[in-house]
Amino acid sequence: MSLSFNPTAFDLAAGLLRWLIVMSGVMLIVGISLTLMSLVAVGKTGPLMVVGQIRDGFIDFLGTSPRRVWALTVLTFREAFRRKTLVVFGVFAVLFLFAGWFMSGVTTDPTLQFKAYVSFVLRTISWLILPVVLLLACWGLPEDIRARSLHTVVTKPVRRQEVVLGRIFGFSMIGLLVLAVVGIIGYVWIVRQMGQTPAMRAQLVARVPIYGYKDVLFLDKEGRDKDERGEILKAGINVGDELPFRSFIEGSTQARAIWNFENFSADRLDQGRLIFESSFQSFRTHKGNIEKGLLCQLTLVNVEKNIRVPLQPFIVDEFRRNTYDVTEKNQKGLTDLAGRPVNLAKDLLHDGKLRVEVACLSSQQFLGMARPDLFIRLPDKNFASSYFKSLFSIGLMVITVVVLGVTSGCFVKGPVATLLTAFVVIVGRMARSFMEEVATGDYKDNPQFKMQGRGILDSLIRIPTHKSPTVALDDNWINKTVQLFDNLELAILWAVHQVFPDLGTFDTTEYTANAFDVPFYESLLPSLAVTVGFCVPLILIGYYSLKLRELEAK
Repeated sequence: MSLSFNPTAFDLAAGLLRWLIVMSGVMLIVGISLTLMSLVAVGKTGPLMVVGQIRDGFIDFLGTSPRRVWALTVLTFREAFRRKTLVVFGVFAVLFLFAGWFMSGVTTDPTLQFKAYVSFVLRTISWLILPVVLLLACWGLPEDIRARSLHTVVTKPVRRQEVVLGRIFGFSMIGLLVLAVVGIIGYVWIVRQMGQTPAMRAQLVARVPIYGYKDVLFLDKEGRDKDERGEILKAGINVGDELPFRSFIEGSTQARAIWNFENFSADRLDQGRLIFESSFQSFRTHKGNIEKGLLCQLTLVNVEKNIRVPLQPFIVDEFRRNTYDVTEKNQKGLTDLAGRPVNLAKDLLHDGKLRVEVACLSSQQFLGMARPDLFIRLPDKNFASSYFKSLFSIGLMVITVVVLGVTSGCFVKGPVATLLTAFVVIVGRMARSFMEEVATGDYKDNPQFKMQGRGILDSLIRIPTHKSPTVALDDNWINKTVQLFDNLELAILWAVHQVFPDLGTFDTTEYTANAFDVPFYESLLPSLAVTVGFCVPLILIGYYSLKLRELEAK
């Protein structure tokens, strides 16, 4: 099966630039606020005191002692162990004792069975570990302050940032230890469950895909690549979906879907075999033979040499993976339209570029496709590679939640820190994408769709006039004024949504459960960027919160 989303490489330079913009804005707002408050509270010497605190913080971090941080880390680990943290192992074991009873035999399809097992294991691990580390991190420092145990620590030659770092490392060690143990148990359980038959064992792989460069291009039924406005067609026919992830092409016409592969050489093939894998969606305008799939044909094109190689048509198996081995299907060799023999490596792949055109040959039927629905399949990796990459991504999420919890505990008490951290986690996991879509109007599932009516004033005009949010308002001074205020409001919303970490990037279950290898640039790199990008400012906030607060016991 194919992915239900569009994997794209993470732009590290653009992400760093955005991080610098947001950090500069936050620091500017905080600096102005502190300056004004210090002027009101202290007078002219207030700003100098603020500068002095910043200087002292810089000196403190330069003098951080790894030995003291490690001692506090070990102390935190022992305290968490004494609080029966590892009882989560028992809960996890109970779930696995009975999971096999309810999940085995759910379906006869090995692919769906494998997806169910992997999704269950990875999501169970996430939702068991996160509450544990969240509570530990949020209640650690507040409980130390309440019990006055932290008072003893701060009388020693220990800096406040070392206390914060020691707590973060200690709680992270607990979370990562639990993750490692339950992750290994889960891996053994999956392998054991899938090892019952050869068909099930065959699912224990990690497919390595090469997706097309950028978006899929289309030709209409007349074979034209541009619309009436002269713009390149990036979408086919909409068969009625409100937010279509896939576009459709009409059968037995000149309509085509075009994938362009770049930077691809023949030495990356699996023993010289070019293998395509597809997962197209069928849309029937009449029943016909419902038991027979639609007929599809791939054509390999070298644009520079003007070589077109039509491959043998194949029947699309709906809701299944369709694997097409070019070498195996064309045992007599590849030939162009004129019947001349074509060498795969020298004639089609020598420049690292390959164009693939997809056509539907079934009359009066439609074939739907999106960018991840067709890819070149490289040699498979072991399932363990994808599975433990998913665990690594969960580990990064655990570290991020620990830093959030420890930072919250530096300036509020345990219950409030728990609510605050849980709120940030829920928004970052479930609502951040929605906030981004509202703020920018761009939808990840449908890049061609641009929502117009997103602001409050804009909505107040559209609701009584029954105007769709996909239609632009009339071009007059009233609507221009409304859009001006709404753009300001949406800019503020964009800035607010940047404050919440995008925890959705840590979820790689879709890759592993669909037997894909977890890619570095599309998944792991953004997870690392989110972890580093949020942990650095949060550690600074925790340090200054702990340094400037009074360590009272209430």
